[in-house]
Amino acid sequence: MEKVQGEMEIERWERSEELSDAEKKVIQETWSRVYMNCEDVGVSILIRFFVKFPSAKQYFSQFKHMEDPLEMERTPQLRKHARRVMGAVNTVVENINDSEKVSSVLALVGKAHALKHKVEPVYFKFFTGVMLEVIAEEYANDFTPEVQRAWTKVKSLIYTHVTAAYKESQVHYLPFGFTT
Repeated sequence: MEKVQGEMEIERWERSEELSDAEKKVIQETWSRVYMNCEDVGVSILIRFFVKFPSAKQYFSQFKHMEDPLEMERTPQLRKHARRVMGAVNTVVENINDSEKVSSVLALVGKAHALKHKVEPVYFKFFTGVMLEVIAEEYANDFTPEVQRAWTKVKSLIYTHVTAAYKESQVHYLPFGFTT
């Protein structure tokens, strides 16, 4: 069952907190372990995302009608998208000390998803939440409360920058997929 987010939560998500130097270091250290298995972790994240939010599959013609997570996992398109997503996150993490580069990368992601793929921005909030869940589970020993707080800031940073690109592109989504 999909979760419906309230306006207060959306508003809270739209503000991102600054990462301290120590948090940036923690992000890069934990990410280096995650990225060693980027394709497998990326596939796990996408599968969980599609299981929790099946309406997100509508944006993927290759597997939008697949119900079985194992069948989805075996599709080359899902694995390719997992590598692409993990590569984008890797670029953000590698450049975490360069806010202009991070903003630029996430703006490109946001604009592509707004204009080309027509993805509703709320899916980025859902996706980044699932990403954190999977990483926290698969790297539980590394995911201390300090690491969790730092990654929560990164999750907010990603969502804030991506949705800013939607606003810049002047694409507004209304319920049920209609755009203005």
